[in-house]
Amino acid sequence: MALSPTELARYSRHLALPEIGVAGQEKLRAARVLIVGAGGLGSPAALYLAASGVGTLGLVDCDRVDVSNLQRQILFATASVGHLKAEVAQQRLSALNPEIGVIAHAVELCAGNVLDLLRGYDVVLDGTDRLSTRYVVNDACVLLRKPLVSAAIHRFEGQAMTYVPGRGPCYRCLFADATQGVVPNCAEAGVLGVLPGVLGTIQATEAIKLITGAGETLAGRLLTYDALEMRFNEFRFERRPGRDQITYEGRDLQARR
Repeated sequence: MALSPTELARYSRHLALPEIGVAGQEKLRAARVLIVGAGGLGSPAALYLAASGVGTLGLVDCDRVDVSNLQRQILFATASVGHLKAEVAQQRLSALNPEIGVIAHAVELCAGNVLDLLRGYDVVLDGTDRLSTRYVVNDACVLLRKPLVSAAIHRFEGQAMTYVPGRGPCYRCLFADATQGVVPNCAEAGVLGVLPGVLGTIQATEAIKLITGAGETLAGRLLTYDALEMRFNEFRFERRPGRDQITYEGRDLQARR
């Protein structure tokens, strides 16, 4: 279906870009993107993806808004405190762009439901601050062959990477395993309020490129950002050779990368 007059006006700056144009905007409208975590990273990512015209946005988050979130989680206002993040985000994004569909998944993502949640989406963004959840999301994307854009933040630093099935390494190729609690979370270590805005918009950029085919993604590259030094660095890494064994819901599943 052709873009409507309203869509042509709303997305006119995208349509002027040869790398996106009408064809790219139609791909965005047809795309389904799932954002895991509607917090510091998920907030800017969701806002920009909604504004960009991604046709269906899903948000997974079972937490409620706390006043301490407001320093960096820009989806929420003071009146949102105490309400479910996924539901508040759904209302905010729908108000920003009524042309798209927004689905609130106010559930705790775990090994028991991750495959069902991810299966209906084309691209996944991981903005969780739980290390164990990050591995669950990564493993599910490998098994389902879903592109994954992952980011993390700590104090004044952040990092981002993109997994593209069949074209590059995944999160476990870089960090084979880790123990929860090794790296303090934001509540324990603190975080610069604007830091997730930088990394969250990078995640949104990667998602748009994956959907439209514009440019080069971060596949095979870890992008790091140091806000104190105002410096970006890049590190290349490779897939782990052979077949990787993934334990999932008590079963050993094989995933070839």
